[in-house]
Amino acid sequence: MKKPVTVITIFLIFAIFGVQCTFFEREAKKDPVENSVLLDLDAIKKRGFIRAIVDNSSTSYYIYRGRRMGYEFEMLRNLAKELGVRLHLIVKSDIEEAFISLNEGKADIIAMNLEKTEERLKLMKFTKGLGEMSTVLVQNRRKNKIDRIEDLAERVIHVQKGSVYKSQLCALENPNALSFSIIEASEDKESLIDKVLQNEIDFTVVDKNVALVNATYHDELDVSLEISEASEVAWAIRKNSPELERAINEWIDQNNKSSNFDILYQKYFLNSKNSYFRNNSPFSSLAGNKISEYDDLIKKGAETLGWDWRLLASLVYKESRFDTTATSYAGAVGLLQLMPVTLERFGVENPNDPMESLMGGVNFLRYLDKFWRERVPETNERIKFILASYNIGHGHVEDAWKLTRKYGKNTQTWNNVAHYLSLKSDPKFYRDPIVRSGFAKGHIAVSYVTDVMITYDSYRVLVNP
Repeated sequence: MKKPVTVITIFLIFAIFGVQCTFFEREAKKDPVENSVLLDLDAIKKRGFIRAIVDNSSTSYYIYRGRRMGYEFEMLRNLAKELGVRLHLIVKSDIEEAFISLNEGKADIIAMNLEKTEERLKLMKFTKGLGEMSTVLVQNRRKNKIDRIEDLAERVIHVQKGSVYKSQLCALENPNALSFSIIEASEDKESLIDKVLQNEIDFTVVDKNVALVNATYHDELDVSLEISEASEVAWAIRKNSPELERAINEWIDQNNKSSNFDILYQKYFLNSKNSYFRNNSPFSSLAGNKISEYDDLIKKGAETLGWDWRLLASLVYKESRFDTTATSYAGAVGLLQLMPVTLERFGVENPNDPMESLMGGVNFLRYLDKFWRERVPETNERIKFILASYNIGHGHVEDAWKLTRKYGKNTQTWNNVAHYLSLKSDPKFYRDPIVRSGFAKGHIAVSYVTDVMITYDSYRVLVNP
């Protein structure tokens, strides 16, 4: 019976106190590159979207008043536009998991400003540099603040799992004859900073620019002790994606010449007043859990529909950006941008009244749900038919549904119907005898559905139900 007790005891010691650097350096590394999926730029373009892994943080990716924001997000959005594809984001804090997802083809880029190391170069390729970054110790100046590296002796430091911070700390041990423990956490950098603020942990290590941004919000944070000097950082891609690597590097060169990166850097790292306001707002996914000031109304409307309220919020954001006075060029008004004939049909007397406007739109969505319910029984698929109908009219979507049936495809799958909806600008299809509503720019409605669903995916990840 002694052996199991001993094993459990050792496990608990490691779980509570972390492990020494030497333990990690002896640990055998798996090679995820061995079976890396073959997926380069041509396949990504054919698929129509590029997947990128980001952090949920004030400098990478977050939601503010319904809008997706962040330094990495804006850079990636610009890159996707340059490549002619859509952007799909994956939020992940565990960098080791990110490496695995990359080589399995579940992601195409790790956009986390990674430092190039020999160990990482075995696993992936790096883009051209996106700047230089040093790392610093983050501590609470109100709790036994230290001023020298030597004072880390016998202390416990928490770092993001899979990050370069562990090896940087290990490099400090030998020259300084230090001995300290490192605990790797499957949390993002800012979560660990919050734990320092709450006195749940004593120390963490993060990139200096992230530390400085957070220090502008919190006077009690001390980020003055440097752990490593500045070194080049970049994004990571698969080793077998040379065309993607070439395209990203050309894009980096273009943006460096045009100073686009500098402008974005100033927006997120140097304009501390605006950053503080965004990051501490109740309408930020970083500090609160609100998307807009109309969340309560949206939740009531969503309950009526049987929808996730964040899906309805995504539709409201797409239509009006939560502006009750918004008016389109075609005369659509209110939170859900209803046309005058629809306002009258669903009893909306004052379209600028948020409650009336929203419930008018909800009643219209209920009507569309009833229209499609028998033809598309599966809820998640039907929602896409409803969204397309909301945008372009259910007559045009019904035409596409009929064309899908005529050509022997599954009419209950949105992707099939979307294909024929996109073809409704082609005379061969909009002049077909079974088509009743005629010509339509159906590709716009297909993009509309994709936009709403991408926004919904972001809300679902970053905003609690």
